[in-house]
Amino acid sequence: MLAVPRVRSVPEVLRPAARALAEGEPVLIFDSADREAETDLVILSEKATPELIHLLRQDAGGWICTAISDELRARLGLPFYSELLQESERDFPVLRGLRREQLRYDTRSPFGLHVHHRSTFTGIPDNDRATGIRALGELARDTDRLSAAELQSRFVSEFSSPGHIPIIYAAPGLLSERKGHTELSVSLARMAGLSESTTVCEMLGDSGGARAPDAARRYAETHGFEFLEGRTLIEAWRTWSSA
Repeated sequence: MLAVPRVRSVPEVLRPAARALAEGEPVLIFDSADREAETDLVILSEKATPELIHLLRQDAGGWICTAISDELRARLGLPFYSELLQESERDFPVLRGLRREQLRYDTRSPFGLHVHHRSTFTGIPDNDRATGIRALGELARDTDRLSAAELQSRFVSEFSSPGHIPIIYAAPGLLSERKGHTELSVSLARMAGLSESTTVCEMLGDSGGARAPDAARRYAETHGFEFLEGRTLIEAWRTWSSA
């Protein structure tokens, strides 16, 4: 007899944010004061619209990039950007000197490929980016019912590279391994039972640096958006993942 997989419920503290993502609304996630000390505006990738991309661009102002789970990355056979640089060092020695051996705020970089959706023109306008990001989200949504070969075939038929949508890869152990916005947002999606691809953008302040947490929280309250601290997600993950 096949074992019936245990369905874990969404942690109560995360339910408002989970509901918001599922309904196509953004949420705000602050990592921690001793890490990047940044708040990211986060959407579920498969819910991307031109209006949401405009919101990220205008109200957050940082780097708009799309996170996927390590499971999807592995099934698609995608390399890390650092691996591509390392493989090219023999032919382009200057790359050896450019390699970042250690980040100031973390142990590794999640940067992957930059892609372009084949149906778009330059890939830059909100409409173009929404199309590509939504397609990545739909790929994540469908990953469990497709084989690796089918996923790869669909990926290469819909995307080319380089492009204007940066993909970032969550760590295999998610918050058990790394606590960046990539893992915070993908862990939230996983605990919520949603497709495991999020699109994130750092919120910048008028001074040119990261928006202060209090200012980001006020923004969330003004707009009726959910605000989560990284420690809340991490605590929920510890309980949820051990259940």
